[in-house]
Order: sequence, then structure tokens, then C-alpha cells
Amino acid sequence: MLISCGCPVAGAWADPLSVTGFALRAEELGYHGLWAFQRLLVGREQRLEPVYHRVLDPLLALTWAAARTTAIRLGVAVVNIPYVSPAYLAKQAATLDVLSGGRLDLGLGTGWSAPEFAATGSDPHPRGRRMTEYLEVLRTLWNDEVSSFDGELYRVPPSVMAPRPVQPGGPPVLLGGTADAALRRAGRVAAGWVSSSRTSFAEIARGTQIVRRAAEEAGRDPDEVRVVVRGVVRPGTRDDAVPLSGDWAQIRAGAQRYAEAGVTELFYDLNWDQVIGDPRSDSRAAAERAEEILTALAPRG
Repeated sequence: MLISCGCPVAGAWADPLSVTGFALRAEELGYHGLWAFQRLLVGREQRLEPVYHRVLDPLLALTWAAARTTAIRLGVAVVNIPYVSPAYLAKQAATLDVLSGGRLDLGLGTGWSAPEFAATGSDPHPRGRRMTEYLEVLRTLWNDEVSSFDGELYRVPPSVMAPRPVQPGGPPVLLGGTADAALRRAGRVAAGWVSSSRTSFAEIARGTQIVRRAAEEAGRDPDEVRVVVRGVVRPGTRDDAVPLSGDWAQIRAGAQRYAEAGVTELFYDLNWDQVIGDPRSDSRAAAERAEEILTALAPRG
């Protein structure tokens, strides 16, 4: 199982120096990838966790990190597709893939925040058909000499998009979601599945099986399908309901449980730490805590 980490995009540590400094440090310590997430805004009446109240744009933050790194992969988990046209995201993703030398992993979801749907004039429904068409548009724009698509929800007239991504076929696309239909779709048509912060260990283990079974039924090699999990780390007191809690040895043992469940990549997302991801925290204390966790759990450590 590959070990990655979250990019500083939320709360007290989400600033220019932290993004580049943390990316360089993670690369030095042997982390496989750096993952960001998307949150556009928080409705005044929404009661969301502090981590959602101050968030950098994920693709811009990863581009900033890409400029100072050479090897660590760059992932977003996830971009919500109703908010942006597939042609626009295809251009953004291709650009970041070119500028990073082919290091982008692109996670896609259908969103869940009503204020964000209203602010972007979007509607997630029909979720399944929307995701299927969105993927087809990305693929024609990234791969075809002359791209075109005429679907129910999206249309691309015969046209050319350049430059193409560095990675053959375009950046690997992973799909979010917890419903069985979303899990099966990830196994059938995408590079794999990426989990959310709310997914329990039991749900991860079950979801992994559904994704791989769907891949096999579609004639794909289930062992080639990726399962990327956002790991919420809770150093300190052990909580058996939180696999990545306790002392460092207990957290590493919790990570091993994910590997045994079939997870292919686990990223420690420090944005969900109560000190690091809270915008009210002291930025220096947040950075020091992030460095402590990052070093303690490093793959080379």
C-alpha cells in the first residue's frame, strides 16, 4: 500500500509557504502523493466542521506545489463535476499534468452542498448519467485528434484541445461516492475509487469489494483498480472506532488494517486535525504539529 499525505489547503496552515514547504518535506520523506480537496463556500446556515471554513482551490494549490517538487504525485479528492464544465476541467487538468511532468491524479464527485449548487447554478442530477457523460467528454478532449461529443447533458462540437496531458490517456480519474451504484461505476469505468473523510473502516472494506467485483464483471483486472483512502489521523488517546488513532505504532498498525482490506493508497490528511485544519488556530502551532505528524508517520521512518 502506498502512503501519501494531504496538501495544506484548509485552516491555519493553508498559506503559500506551507504549501510549498510541506510538499518538499513530504517528497523528501518518501510520501507517494499529495492530496487536496474542494470546498467553494459555506452557507451561513450550514453547520460544517471548521476544516471546511477556509479552503484553497485544490488545483491552484497543487500547481503551486508542483512548481517546487519533482517526484511526488498530485491528487485532488475530489472536484465536484456539477460546478464546472467538463471542457474547462479538461483544460485545467491537462495544464497541471503538463506543468508537473505527468503527476496528476484527478478525483471526481457529484457534490452534496446545497449552497454550492445554488452558487454555481448547478444540479447534480441525474448523478450516474452526468458522471458517465462527463468522463466521456474528458476522454475525447484528452485523446482524440478531433474531439466531439453529443450527449444528453454535455456537448462538444468537433474541436481540438492542446496541449494534451503528459500521461497517456490523460490523468487517472478516480470517482468518489459511497452509494453502491457509485462504487460499481468506479470499478467499471474509472481508474478506481477515492473515499471521503466520513467513510468508516467497515465501509471502506465493503466498498473495496464492491469496486473490485464491478471491475471484474466489466472484464477488467480487479487488481489494477485503485482504492485511495483519506485517512483522518488522531494522535494521542486510542479510539478503537478510529483506526488511525493512538500513538505512532498504533496508527501504523491501523494503516496496516487498510492494506489488509485491499486499499492501494492511504493518505494521511492532516487538514482534518483539530489544530491544523481549524482557521482559528495559531498558524505556527499548526505548522509544528503537521511537521511532527508528517515525520513520525513517514514511509521512510
